[in-house]
Amino acid sequence: MATSGTVTGQATYTDSVPGTLVRFEMVRVPGEPPLWIGRTEVTWDLYDAFALSQSDAREPRPGADAVARPTRPYGAPDYGWGHAGYPVISVAHTAALAFCEWLSVRSGKKYRLPTDAEWSRVAQLAATNAITADGRDAMAWHAGNAAGTTHPVGARRADALGLQDLLGNAAEWVTVPSGRPAVRGGSFNDAPASV
Repeated sequence: MATSGTVTGQATYTDSVPGTLVRFEMVRVPGEPPLWIGRTEVTWDLYDAFALSQSDAREPRPGADAVARPTRPYGAPDYGWGHAGYPVISVAHTAALAFCEWLSVRSGKKYRLPTDAEWSRVAQLAATNAITADGRDAMAWHAGNAAGTTHPVGARRADALGLQDLLGNAAEWVTVPSGRPAVRGGSFNDAPASV
């Protein structure tokens, strides 16, 4: 999750979803234009506030009789690997876009998926220590160390920007120039060299 909004004089800021106890942290990425990106992957705690909540008066309803929400899952969307504090997985690109739109309305700030170019810039700045196998193992959950499951966000060492889980654990949706969805960063299921 990214935002181009500005919070002057700060390297990080914490935001919340009004009407909930859910909080999340954003980190400023140096460069022009300035960019803010989530310190960790979006957690189930944050996503559940969207997926399981009722409509709010702040949500736009231009000409609509109802506002669509994700269908409540029939099974455990986290596959039983962990929910509170774990990264959201198995979410379609359209659901990720709807989540960003919902969070923007609820918080009053503009949240969105990063573009592929933005994500690549962040990854390049963040990867100072991740090039070696030891650095990658310390910073990312991948097929070589994740035991076939996701792990709580923020459990690995932070990268050079202070981000955690930019690489590995759960792959991140980005928007490419064609408008088609793509994932970046690799996951718990990818080979170490791929994350």
